[in-house]
Amino acid sequence: MTIRPILSALLRNRTGAILVVGQIALTLAIVVNAVFIIQQRLEHIGRPTGMDVNNIVSTRVQGFGDDYDHLATVREDLAMLKSLPGVVSAVASNAIPLSGSGSATGWRDSDGEDPKSASGNYYNVSAEVMETFGFSLYAGRTFTPEEIDSRVVADTPGNYLPKLVMITKELAIELFETPDVVGRMLFDGLGEGTQIIGVIDRMMGSWVGWENVGNVALLPSVSDRPWTRYAIRVEPGKADAMVPVIEKALEDRNITRVVTSTETMESMAKSSYDADKAVAVVLTIVVFLLFIVAGLGIVGLASFTVNQRTKQIGTRRAIGARKRDIITYFMTENWLLTTIGVAIGSILAVALNLWLADAYGLERLNYWYVPAAVAALWILGLVAVAGPARRASKISPAIATRTV
Repeated sequence: MTIRPILSALLRNRTGAILVVGQIALTLAIVVNAVFIIQQRLEHIGRPTGMDVNNIVSTRVQGFGDDYDHLATVREDLAMLKSLPGVVSAVASNAIPLSGSGSATGWRDSDGEDPKSASGNYYNVSAEVMETFGFSLYAGRTFTPEEIDSRVVADTPGNYLPKLVMITKELAIELFETPDVVGRMLFDGLGEGTQIIGVIDRMMGSWVGWENVGNVALLPSVSDRPWTRYAIRVEPGKADAMVPVIEKALEDRNITRVVTSTETMESMAKSSYDADKAVAVVLTIVVFLLFIVAGLGIVGLASFTVNQRTKQIGTRRAIGARKRDIITYFMTENWLLTTIGVAIGSILAVALNLWLADAYGLERLNYWYVPAAVAALWILGLVAVAGPARRASKISPAIATRTV
């Protein structure tokens, strides 16, 4: 069997062939980029946080009344929380990582005229922050209870910057081009300096979609404003069960404040990734539907071709063509259409990715997705045409004489 007779037959039915080729090309272009985006979202969701997210409970308290002593309440709350059965450690903080809510500022490597700068989350925290969040130190040490200050009264660290700070390795590398920065000075936007005493191996900030989410600074300070958040690390597997226990213990201990929210850090992280999950789900459905539509298009064209060539097929059978010759003919025809389609689609896929990268800041395509999609569409085409091809092979040779 030669390719030339197949091409001649296709040229006599150009419309159907062109439609299938166009459908395959568009399917490949969209599928390649959709699968690439899905993979990017899944990798985004699965990034290591550096923290014991599954075993942390977060709660927020708000004080009221003239006799409410916030700093004393924080000290007593932390002592009470750490005494609860099932609690490993607790820390007061202005915000909780992965929650979608927090504070950020710009940091500098010097107070000179041309400093290198980087943005990142910052957290005002009490002692035992490493024990509570569960991160590891790359170098240096964490804060001691005596180093926790309580003079932070503004929304930015620049109005009052503690003398010590811990930063993530990611922030250290961006600012100093090395993670070995213990003992060096870190500066805020107002030129105030603080000494780095520890480098955190990895810790994520509040906004999972932010490109600087790995840039985090921890400041040893507790605000004297009448509200705070507590992060409470519990024994493995007890986070959900400890939520009502912690909430009730805080409410019963002090009636001059209210507990405004209590939830697990795991649930907060899941909520922060809702947009990524939605994108992955929608694109997965789109890919599935595109494959179905492409398959139906191939089946439709093949079935139409079989109906149009009934007498031709019968004639070939009458002069000696076997059933497998008929099946091979339609398989080859479909393979040619699919090959032309995926060749055009590969070019469209790259062009579409370049446009998405320029217009929306998406990453450049890993080009191995293209041959993977080509193989998938080849297989889809062969599977889709198998039914019509088998039906064509069953046409009797006698059909050739019906109109004679």
